[in-house]
Amino acid sequence: MNIPPVSIHYLRSILELKDAPPDLGYEVAFAGRSNAGKSSAINTLANVGRLARVSKTPGRTQMINFFTIDDERRLVDLPGYGYAKVPGEIHRRWEAALERYLRYRESLRGVFLLMDIRHPFTEMDEVMIEWCAHREVALHLALTKSDKLSRGAAMNTLLQAKARLASYGTSNFSAQLFSSLKKTGAEEGWEVLGQWLALPLKNKEKASGA
Repeated sequence: MNIPPVSIHYLRSILELKDAPPDLGYEVAFAGRSNAGKSSAINTLANVGRLARVSKTPGRTQMINFFTIDDERRLVDLPGYGYAKVPGEIHRRWEAALERYLRYRESLRGVFLLMDIRHPFTEMDEVMIEWCAHREVALHLALTKSDKLSRGAAMNTLLQAKARLASYGTSNFSAQLFSSLKKTGAEEGWEVLGQWLALPLKNKEKASGA
């Protein structure tokens, strides 16, 4: 895959926003339903086998996890919504931290939203999209597990998703097909990440073989 030759490493996990890294530079947050393949997508995009924890049990991401590219750029794995089975007190703490992160994090440049192509636009997905529209935060939708559908069905779902995003009336929303299993969509995803993270041009040149 032709993706920028960046080196991504785990930084820290938090339950409260006060424990987050300094609010400087550029961050991209990954969000999505707990069974949407979020961790697998992060690993595929990072070209690292086990950067984000992958589990057959949905909802294992119970904290806000930070991964660093360099001193100015980070990827943030947000708790998956919908299936997390955690003690009530922990759930309340990271839910509050998530709300504060999305509302106040100045370094947030965009939300990379993962949806299972077979079950897109759940109620919580819509909440995330509406929040981004209201706060004028860029959003990129990756329809994961696209290999589970035929090419024609996948493209039809993508067209419907783009139309639905367009209904929010913002030019900061976009969408693509993605499959961690087939390793497809990573380059397109990195086009978006590269813009949001303001990656140096040399990375893109190297990625294209220049």
